[in-house]
Amino acid sequence: MNIRRSRWMVLLIALAGILTAAPAAAAPQGPDVSSWQHPNKMLIDWFAVRHAGYEFAMVKATEGLHYLNPHFVSDSVIMRMAGVARGTYHYARPQLPPETQAALYSTVVLGQNGALDLPPVLDLEDSGGLAPDQLIDWTQRYLNTVQAMTGRVPIIYTYPNFWKTAMANTDQFTRYPLWIADYRGNPEPEVPGGWPAWTFWQTTDSGTIPGIPARVDLNVYSGAQGDFARFANM
Repeated sequence: MNIRRSRWMVLLIALAGILTAAPAAAAPQGPDVSSWQHPNKMLIDWFAVRHAGYEFAMVKATEGLHYLNPHFVSDSVIMRMAGVARGTYHYARPQLPPETQAALYSTVVLGQNGALDLPPVLDLEDSGGLAPDQLIDWTQRYLNTVQAMTGRVPIIYTYPNFWKTAMANTDQFTRYPLWIADYRGNPEPEVPGGWPAWTFWQTTDSGTIPGIPARVDLNVYSGAQGDFARFANM
């Protein structure tokens, strides 16, 4: 083996070692916020949130038929300026009609197809007194309406025990991405309802993030929907 060939072999081996040792990119993380993260009407410093490495945030938009988060517009505007991808969610009140709630939410968020937009989210953690079969029907009608109005497949937010009881652990919704809340400190969250994978995992409700003046929920993206930048229209 000549000297030149030997040098190339050494270089290739060294490069292979560097590539093998390169750390994997960290999974995208972000908070979810509502009026609770604005004590005394304080603003969130979304530039500080992004500088701290958080790539997305979920923002409460509406609840039921009569509530609009008073900080929704300011959060939406400033987080876009800061380069934070935006998810928005509606807190379901199933004792009220699903189509009307879906229309209110979709109107307030002005669609979810712009730059830095994640798909719309249904926050389902209150049965409204409905039996499981009624709540399953309510949920499907809500999701159908939001998808028709926004053009994107919605995400479902819930927690394991609620889904297993109030929704009878139905596997009817596995085509929708799952955002699961599970704070038990396990390596992975419990996934109910036959979902093959979780998309977002809410790991705690008592996190701290630079720029947010209150305790906050923290979430991580699994990669189940593919490249995060594409999923969030970044």
